[in-house]
Amino acid sequence: MSTGHTATIISLQVGLPRRMISGGVSNQSGSQQEWTTAFFKESTTESIWLGVLNLAGDGQADLENHGGVDKAVNVYPREHYPYWEQAIGLPSLPMGGFGENFTTQGVLEQHVCIGDVFQIGEATVQISQPRQPCWKLARYWKIRDLAVQVQETGRTGWYFRVLKEGFVQAGKNLVLRERPYPQWTVAAANQVMHQRIQDLQAARELAACDALSSRWREKLRKRTLTGASENTSLRLNGPLQ
Repeated sequence: MSTGHTATIISLQVGLPRRMISGGVSNQSGSQQEWTTAFFKESTTESIWLGVLNLAGDGQADLENHGGVDKAVNVYPREHYPYWEQAIGLPSLPMGGFGENFTTQGVLEQHVCIGDVFQIGEATVQISQPRQPCWKLARYWKIRDLAVQVQETGRTGWYFRVLKEGFVQAGKNLVLRERPYPQWTVAAANQVMHQRIQDLQAARELAACDALSSRWREKLRKRTLTGASENTSLRLNGPLQ
């Protein structure tokens, strides 16, 4: 994939946090639990303002782990949908089914790199990190290990930071303008973070990528200093479900 390559935003979704009350995602838990999520997003064909923190009309429930300048836009490839429709038994997943803002066509994790700069209409965005799925994805679809499946398959999607604000819209092209780190595909970054956890040299090299989100760089640097990877149990499994 070289500069000038284009992909397409085939669907754009926004949504604000909602308070939910639901049961657990397994037969062993029937208790009703309250939780807050911005996973419920609605598709729109309108032109939407993309600011440095998020799209107009969009928000995050957990601002400690989601949102911020490095996670302004959640992106997920439409190409993954057929896999999940079969794997989780839902034959017609709606766009935004993984909580993403941009559902794209034409690029996958192995095609795009940390630091890639894309133009979308008036706006300019940059890939900051792979998405790290959390337990709310599992609770939304009532599939206990869905976040684990997403992480293990590498079908995670990624985040954009916003370099230049502007209006964006479904149907617009993503045009690759710069690729400063061709060695660090999103797929490769996922491998280092989640699979090659004993490879401290790879962690050190990825942490040195200045286009990588500050959160990921911090985690990787801590790994190189301590030799230990982070405990992902709470993120993936959440509270008792």
